[in-house]
Amino acid sequence: MKILQIVPSISLVYGGPSQMVLGLSQALAKAGVEITILTTNSNGDVGQPPLDVPLGVPISQNGYEIYYFQCSPFRRYKFSIDLLQWLHKNAKSYDLAHIHALFSPVSSCSAAIARSQKLPYILRPLGTLDPADLQKKRQLKLLYAAALERPNLAGAAAIHFTSDQEAKTSERFNTITRDIVLPLGVSLPLSESHSIREKYSIPSDKPILLFMSRIDPKKGLDLLLPALENLDQDFYFVLAGGNPQDPGYESTIRDRIGSSKLKDKTSIVGFVTGSEKTALLETADLFVLPSYYENFGIAVAEAMSVGTPVVISDQVHIWQDIEQSQSGWITQCNIESLTQILKAALSDRQEQLQRGKNAQKFAQKNYSWDAIAQQLITIYQALHP
Repeated sequence: MKILQIVPSISLVYGGPSQMVLGLSQALAKAGVEITILTTNSNGDVGQPPLDVPLGVPISQNGYEIYYFQCSPFRRYKFSIDLLQWLHKNAKSYDLAHIHALFSPVSSCSAAIARSQKLPYILRPLGTLDPADLQKKRQLKLLYAAALERPNLAGAAAIHFTSDQEAKTSERFNTITRDIVLPLGVSLPLSESHSIREKYSIPSDKPILLFMSRIDPKKGLDLLLPALENLDQDFYFVLAGGNPQDPGYESTIRDRIGSSKLKDKTSIVGFVTGSEKTALLETADLFVLPSYYENFGIAVAEAMSVGTPVVISDQVHIWQDIEQSQSGWITQCNIESLTQILKAALSDRQEQLQRGKNAQKFAQKNYSWDAIAQQLITIYQALHP
């Protein structure tokens, strides 16, 4: 089969949901599917230069091809006339398109072109149909949905959700859709050989609590920081991540930590990737993500894959899997609940180790890219007329 993967950007700036397209494409290519990725050279909304990549020509990597197109005129919206023109010209050469992100002009227009060219397409919302997310710029989104996303949803061969809860809660704008639920996969490089504790001067007798995600209001840092201040147990906090899209909020969080009693037991390490990221996940005793809403939480799955138990909110949509597999602890989205859960998790080292083992076992079974690719190939074949 010849499959298009269309995503507004795969820059590291935009985090895991964009990066997963690369892991998925590699696994599909390994299984014999001919994959072409269409994306833009967008690399952040403000300040950052675009990705330094060849434009409009196929680049071979990891068994698939990727085309980058000029992002213009407004970088914030990751739009590309060149990408859409290429798609209009070449759509009939492919069997199906897998389009990632809604409420993004290049994705929305790609779906409309696919429909006009009779190319079946799957839409992956990336959490954008969550009622909480739709509250942001609600009136604008309602107009956008009426003009573009409602017909796109109605015309899609299927909608790809990454958890049962995401599918259950997502808005469909009164359309009837065929839903598929497939989680995201995990692919981490080998960790660094040197010690994370040595690098950040973390005492060996202090358990490490790790937050690793985009520094964004929806991630629940306004709950986590007060909860950490409430703890009477000894610990060390590592804050990993950044937000070049909203540097003001990131500065607010840094200032908040710098002026609190967390200052002397916190390392703010910024955005980490590659082997250092793996090492941080492996070294942490607990991974914490108390998000207000999260359609999947790829960093949660990554932590689980290396045997680190997780503390997540009941608004991270894989929380039921975590609870049933005893891979971590579940908190409500309030300071009191999070404080009590963290106290309980920190109080029993043997329980941490057991839940870490459970987490790794669950991740190996459910978050393998190869297994996910095989399921997706079956779906692609069923949807291709």
